[in-house]
Amino acid sequence: MSNPAMTQSAQLEPAEKDQSQIEQKRMIADHFERLARAKAEGKKVVYTFVPGNLTELIGALDMLAVLPEINALQSGMRKKSAGYIAEAEKAGHSEDVCTYVKCDIGMLKSGNIGPTGTKLPEPDLLLLSYTGCFTFMKWFELLREEYKCPVVMLHVPYQTDGEITPEMREYIVRQLKDVVIPAMEQVAGKKLDMRELSRRLQLSHRAEDDLVAVWESARHRPSPIDGYFGGVYYVGPIFSAFRGTEDAVRYYQMLRAEVDERVRRKEGPMTPDGPAGEERFRLVVEGPPNWTSFLDFWRMFSREGATVVASTYTRVGGLYDKGFRHSPDEPLESLADYCLGCYTNLGLPTRTALLEDYIRRYEADGFLINSVKSCNSFSAGQLVMLRELEKRTGVPGGFIESDLVDPRYFGKANIENRLQSYLQMLEARRGRASA
Repeated sequence: MSNPAMTQSAQLEPAEKDQSQIEQKRMIADHFERLARAKAEGKKVVYTFVPGNLTELIGALDMLAVLPEINALQSGMRKKSAGYIAEAEKAGHSEDVCTYVKCDIGMLKSGNIGPTGTKLPEPDLLLLSYTGCFTFMKWFELLREEYKCPVVMLHVPYQTDGEITPEMREYIVRQLKDVVIPAMEQVAGKKLDMRELSRRLQLSHRAEDDLVAVWESARHRPSPIDGYFGGVYYVGPIFSAFRGTEDAVRYYQMLRAEVDERVRRKEGPMTPDGPAGEERFRLVVEGPPNWTSFLDFWRMFSREGATVVASTYTRVGGLYDKGFRHSPDEPLESLADYCLGCYTNLGLPTRTALLEDYIRRYEADGFLINSVKSCNSFSAGQLVMLRELEKRTGVPGGFIESDLVDPRYFGKANIENRLQSYLQMLEARRGRASA
């Protein structure tokens, strides 16, 4: 599910690179170099997940983050996930288990080599912020068995009614004060400096402002961004190890300037084949992308003139466009609200309302669901959402199926046929409306 430094594989680089992409590659390379030196330099390493991650807190204690989801999707993009998954299945993991989990376990068993070719350090702490995905808990149980290191869990109440109550917020703040921060301080060997945490939250706030401006640019015609395939570039730094840093602020300033320039020139987004051609279809997409054939998947859209103007996957690490910002004034309350508001922590009615808002706000011609075989957090209830959205908006929905990082479940011809049939239906519908 998740995302994040998820786009730094050489296989994902478009034909032409924006300066922000070059900057992001540098950031990722520097981070993995720091991880490679971590043990020698006495740095503590925290493994954690994308939705609800406490990046600012980790950084404020001078520790480094590793995100297993990102390791898994990077393995998929580097065409290594099939072997890792086979390794995990040989060890007894079911074919139906989340393929992120199996890929990560298989990578661990195969030497734990990261995206840059260097061995990842073992964790000093497993930090789980539970945000609507039960698999995360089982995943960390498996990692605990392997690494024999401390585990600390921040339990996040499920936001079933689409509302954060004072009681929910206080429940998380109390856990942070009484359980999570003391455990992290013990591993870090130092006390938390609340002024440093607040400083990092202020930096997060600035980066989040610029990211939201990038999302909102999709209201232009043509959209200067692709909010799904291109979007996984945009969220890389903020969803992973860089939120709360000057690097992230600089990256999002650079990205926003590039997007503003494309708006000024009335240009569409970058694609794997270079700048986009004519914008023929504006789509909203629900569900994660497939990583093992990411470029093929993207080209199915871009070569048909289909631009994704918004997607739910790129909100899995934070719904900033609904108004949330990290706040330096109430640091722990701010972290609590962030965890509560992640997309995977929302009930189906709230998710459906969010998609409806995106369809209307970005004037989408259609919306498409990519149902991922091994991700119940996304896929459960998607057909119900599709029918409800069609009823509410009058906009037709489409449905395709793939998987996160298991190439056995990416049927290129089948997906391409379904997508082309769907786009042809949108074209025919448009013709009837103009007749």
